[in-house]
Amino acid sequence: MTKVGIIGATGYTGAELVRLLSRHPEAELVALTSRSYAGEHMAEVYPSLTGFTDIACEDLNVEEVLERVEVVFIALPHGHSVSVASKALEKGVRVIDLGADLRFRKAQTYEEWYKVKHDNHELAANAVYGLPEIYREEICKAEVVANPGCYPTSIILGLAPLLKKGYLDPKSIIIDAKSGVSGAGRGAKVTSLFVECNENINPYGVASHRHTPEIEQELTNLSGENINILFTPHLLPISRGILSTMYANLAKTVTEEELRQVYQEFYSESPFVHLLPQGKWPHTRWVYGSNNCYINLTVDERTNRVVVASVIDNLTKGASGQAIQNFNLMFGYPETTALDFAGLCP
Repeated sequence: MTKVGIIGATGYTGAELVRLLSRHPEAELVALTSRSYAGEHMAEVYPSLTGFTDIACEDLNVEEVLERVEVVFIALPHGHSVSVASKALEKGVRVIDLGADLRFRKAQTYEEWYKVKHDNHELAANAVYGLPEIYREEICKAEVVANPGCYPTSIILGLAPLLKKGYLDPKSIIIDAKSGVSGAGRGAKVTSLFVECNENINPYGVASHRHTPEIEQELTNLSGENINILFTPHLLPISRGILSTMYANLAKTVTEEELRQVYQEFYSESPFVHLLPQGKWPHTRWVYGSNNCYINLTVDERTNRVVVASVIDNLTKGASGQAIQNFNLMFGYPETTALDFAGLCP
């Protein structure tokens, strides 16, 4: 049994961590922190957790929390994780950070895009990027894991087999992605109000979204060539889910069946990534509440382009479920523990 703490437990990703860890047979939740709800039980903040946790939230005292835990999940806004992670390592506590602070091998890139000074460049350089389908072996040995962003997860999983095998022209990648409103977090924002989101869809962060350099970093690592992408995210009037549709020129003549075989082989040991049957395109509803990623693709022979679509739940595979997948790998538990269930239906 591993003693677990969650720093920032009452945001959407923190609550999702509590929901999933409450059914984990090897995880003991011993500390939940929240500045907004200190003193309140987690089930008071999220009544859906009634009967699954009786832990009260506490104000953040990093040193005191670290005395009680073996691993800490950090679910804080960007700019707040580095000091907590640094102290955890000093105490011998392993770290899974769900924010952006440790995702970049070059902290200067983080500073440029997030407009926040990074206080520990060495920590960022040594953190393992927590996408198990790509870095499983490194995660198993890691002391610090940087959990990927939600858009990057759906996009990297969609393109990884093609880039790794050299099937794409790396200069031609265009990504159209759409996310549910929970991706904006639980804080009150005008753009997240029901009357603003309902019956509406809009692009945002056009040519400037902060996930762009994270995606480029990982696609570059996969391809071995420097990659710049054109990435446009959109806000959907749904609670959860991400759909990413990706377009690229093919670097060689290949059939769709050949590419499907590439995906099957690439993800043969990845229990949460599923290539759908030919012609069946993924729906966000199919992964709602699950840690699954559904992918499909086709070759457009007229234009010599490939089209790839992938869906994930932004709060599960895009955040907390993936964090628990990383936790399982770090502590030697079966990778699917507490995550082996289908999405909600209908």
